[in-house]
Formats: sequence, structure tokens, C-alpha cells
Amino acid sequence: MPGTNERDDEQIRATVAAVADPIGSAGAAFYFDPATLAKGKELGLDGFRFYALGRGGVLGSASAQVVQSAFGFFHIDIVSKLWDSARTKVEPAVAATAYLECNAALGRTKLQEVDGLEAFCHAAEKVIAKAIPDSLPLFAGMISQPVPQDLPARAIHNVAVLRELRGSVHLLAVMASNLDPGVAHAIRRPNDTATFGYVEPPAVSSRDRDALAEADSLTNRLLLKPYSALDAEASAALVDGVNAIHGALG
Repeated sequence: MPGTNERDDEQIRATVAAVADPIGSAGAAFYFDPATLAKGKELGLDGFRFYALGRGGVLGSASAQVVQSAFGFFHIDIVSKLWDSARTKVEPAVAATAYLECNAALGRTKLQEVDGLEAFCHAAEKVIAKAIPDSLPLFAGMISQPVPQDLPARAIHNVAVLRELRGSVHLLAVMASNLDPGVAHAIRRPNDTATFGYVEPPAVSSRDRDALAEADSLTNRLLLKPYSALDAEASAALVDGVNAIHGALG
């Protein structure tokens, strides 16, 4: 029927839009959680170094330049400072395992009473399986990591993977829109440029703002294919699940 594909496309677009913010927030909830900071301290790493080495560690023993190219929105100077000093203390792969264990522990603490995690995981894993990791290094690194078997940890792990999927696709879209990632970051989070290593905030033009809007639109379009793995029931399970997870994480 001619209208079926149109309705399917509308459903997929709605799902991609609906999960973007809760995935972004919930997928990063463990980054600077007190338990994560404590684990980093055990390893001899402060919060930012554990973040850099733990998140980037899925890339293996890469150079800071390679890590920065995957992170995208950070200035190379801050990535080099954090990455190079952190990996003198801990192997990147070891840090990645420890970092993701912190995420799993957060899920076990916060998500035990959340309904719908099984259906959420089935839906999330369909999206992850259909996504092509080419040109998406952090996503590729994440899907190479073991998935926890217990449901709360498995669910929060899937959220983190979906976050890296969208983030990696967005960086690709920013580059395709001829926009410097540092400028894109300055537009999106103007109060955080120093935290991301910029001594002076990058200059922003109206053309840059238009390019970011184009990149946002392209991000959503590029995610249509992996999210097309979901039928209406699975889409609802994904949206309901990630919102419940987001709510439980506070």
C-alpha cells in the first residue's frame, strides 16, 4: 500500500527524535557519578582523566590525536593532556573495562525496579545490530565490549551504546555540513568551551548556526536506517524504556 512506507517513516522519525535527549542524558549518567569517581581514584585517575581514558579506551592504545578525532568536540590540547598523562598509569583497555563496569554498577543500583527493561533491551539491540559502524569509531569500540548479562546492567549498557551511536553519527554529520566541531560545541554549549579545552571560545557566525541545524537534521536522517529495525511495538518499548531508565537515574 502506498501509504504504509510513509507511516513507517513517520514512526521511525518520531522514535529517533523521542529518544535523543533521554539517551544523551542517561547514557552519560555514570561519567561523573560518585561511584565512578571513586573507582577512578582507586586507579590513580581524577574524574576527567578517568573519563578520557575510560571512554576513549575502547579505541585501544591509540594516540591522543586519534582519540580526539573520535571525541570530536574537544580541543586537541585538552585531550592530549588528559589521555597522555592517564595512560602512563592505566592501560586504555583496562580503563575502558573499569569505566563500563561503573556504568553496569549504576544500572544495578538504580534500575532494579524499572519495568520494561527486557523489551527495551530487545529493541535497543535491534537498533545496535542494524547500525553500520563504518566511520563511527566510538560506536565501533563500544560494540566490541562485552554486554553484561543481568538485565539492569544490560539495559544501561545498551543506553550507553546508543549514546555513542548518536554521538558518532552527529560528529559525522557536523563534518559533512562543513562545520568545525569546536564551533558546533560553542553553539550548543557556550558555557562549556573552557571545559572542553578552548582558551578562547571559537567565533560563531550565522552561517555556522545554519550549518549546525543542517547537521542536526542530517544526524536524524542517518539514524533512520538503524532505527528502521523497529516495528511500532518495539519503537514504543524503546521510547518507554529509555524514559523509564532516565527517570530512575534522576
